[in-house]
Amino acid sequence: MYNASNDKERIMIKIVINSDFGGFGLSDDAFERYLELKGVEFERTYTKFGSSNYYKAGHTGDDDYYLSYYDIKRDDPLLVQVVEEMQGEANGRHSSLKIVEIPDDVNWILEEYDGAEHIAEAHRRWY
Repeated sequence: MYNASNDKERIMIKIVINSDFGGFGLSDDAFERYLELKGVEFERTYTKFGSSNYYKAGHTGDDDYYLSYYDIKRDDPLLVQVVEEMQGEANGRHSSLKIVEIPDDVNWILEEYDGAEHIAEAHRRWY
């Protein structure tokens, strides 16, 4: 049956997921590109956490302030831009990044199994 509402152009949003086992991650170059687009001054450091996943971005009080790509919202337009620009070069060591498009009116959540992620429509759960 024909439905005229199907003819309306839907607004879609883009979300970055890891499409294979291993977990979400960005390459150093991709994370640095993201920070540059955000206008964040940073310093690559391995001293505090022993990993390149954290970048020194400033100083607050007596402590240094660090950023990680784990803090980025997956629908952040700048993250999407970096993945589109860099494609496979944006992948972290164990990741295979992919952009998924969904309608903007969907209440979505990110779900994963052993690091392989997908987007699902949110619904109520009790455990």
